Amino acid sequence: MQISPGRNTATILGLLAIVLWGTVVGLIRGVSENFGAIGGAALIYTVGSIFLVGLLGFPKLRQFPRQYLVVGSLLFVAYEICLSLSLGFANDRAQAIELGIVNYLWPCLTVVLAIFINGQRASAWVVPGILLSICGIVWVVGGSGGLSWARTVTNVSSNPLSYGLAFSGAIIWALYCNVTKRFADGKNGVALFFMLTAAVLWIKYFLSPEPPLAFSASATLELCVTGGAMAAGYALWNVGILKGNLTLLATASYFTPVLSTFFAAVWLSTHLTVSFWQGVAMVTAGSLLCWAATRGKSARGG
Repeated sequence: MQISPGRNTATILGLLAIVLWGTVVGLIRGVSENFGAIGGAALIYTVGSIFLVGLLGFPKLRQFPRQYLVVGSLLFVAYEICLSLSLGFANDRAQAIELGIVNYLWPCLTVVLAIFINGQRASAWVVPGILLSICGIVWVVGGSGGLSWARTVTNVSSNPLSYGLAFSGAIIWALYCNVTKRFADGKNGVALFFMLTAAVLWIKYFLSPEPPLAFSASATLELCVTGGAMAAGYALWNVGILKGNLTLLATASYFTPVLSTFFAAVWLSTHLTVSFWQGVAMVTAGSLLCWAATRGKSARGG
C-alpha cells in the first residue's frame, strides 16, 4: 500500500509510530505469558509479517542493495530475537520492564558507533550523556535505594540470559541503525526482516522442548494487537522519517523509554518505585544529551 501524506500528516504518523513502539515491551511480555517465550515471539513476528505485507507490499529483493540485505537482515533478526526472548525469559513482569529499559541503551550506543563507523562529529557532551544513561540503567536494575553496583550485579546474576540478551540487543540495534544509514540507499526491508525473524523463531520453537501453543480468544486478540502494533510502528516510522519533520520525530523518539515504562506498568499491572522512574529519567536525559552532542555536526566527508 502506498502512503503519500503531506509533511504535517507524515509527522503525525511518525509520532504515532513512537506511541506504538511504547507499547511493545508490555505487549510482548503479555503474549509470552500466554504462548511461551519462543512460541509467543514466533507468533508475534508471523502476525507482524502479515500486517507489514498488507501495509508495504511484498518485498522485492532486487530493489535492495546487496550489502543492506545481508548485513541488515542479520542484525535486524538478531536484535528482534534478543528483544523478544529477553522479555519472554524474564523472571517476572517487573524484571521484564527493567529489561526494556536496558534495551534503551541503544540511542547512546548508536551515537558512539556513528562516531567510529560513519565519522559522525560530536561535542564533548556525548561523554556525560553516555555516563548518565549507564548510571540510569544501574539505578533501575539495582532496585530501590539508588545507585548500587553490588545490587545491580546481584539482580543481573539472577537472570543472566535475559539481561545478556537485552544488552546485546542494544548493541546490535545501534549497529543496525548505522549500517542502515550507510547501506540502505533509502530502502526499507522491514517486511522481509520480519519474515526472516519469524522463520528463525519457528525453527527454534520446533527444536526446543516448548509446550504446545494453546489459543484462547483473549490471548489471540492480544497477539493480533501486538503484531499489528509492531508492524504499524515500523511502517509509520518509515513514512515519518522520509516525509515528516525529522527533528521533531528524533526528539520525541528519545522519550520512548518513559512511554514504554508507563504503558508496561499499566498493561502488566506492575507497581514501579520512585527510584525506578528516576532511573528511566536518567536514561532518557542521557540519550537526549548524546543526540544533542551531534546536532549540527555532519559526518566527516559527508
